[in-house]
Amino acid sequence: MSTIMRTLRNLRKVGIKEYAHQMQYIGDTKAGTYIATDKYGNKYYENQEQELPLRTRWVDYKQKEYDPAQIEPGWHAWMSYLVDKPPTEDAVLKTGQRSWEIPEHRPNLTASRAAYKTYSTLVFFIHEGL
Repeated sequence: MSTIMRTLRNLRKVGIKEYAHQMQYIGDTKAGTYIATDKYGNKYYENQEQELPLRTRWVDYKQKEYDPAQIEPGWHAWMSYLVDKPPTEDAVLKTGQRSWEIPEHRPNLTASRAAYKTYSTLVFFIHEGL
């Protein structure tokens, strides 16, 4: 939740169109520096001045029906304040795709009909006379 003065200040900085977009999809108004775009098209921003602690970084998802699993691991580390530099500037996170990584995003299918179900190896024996 933001204050009225902060909301009006951000409205002046980002404009009416971006203000309406943020209120609809983020639920808050934010003005900051554009950092980069990842391979899914998500845009990452940061604002170090006059923000609450741990609320200075945010993502604007490309898809309106977003899945938070679409944030790459390096960007997740940056968003969670585990690293100071974004993956575009960090030498360790800039390594690219690893051999064991899946090249495309697969949605989380938990609690859906397509969820993984293990095969039961438990066998019940029915003995007569027991």
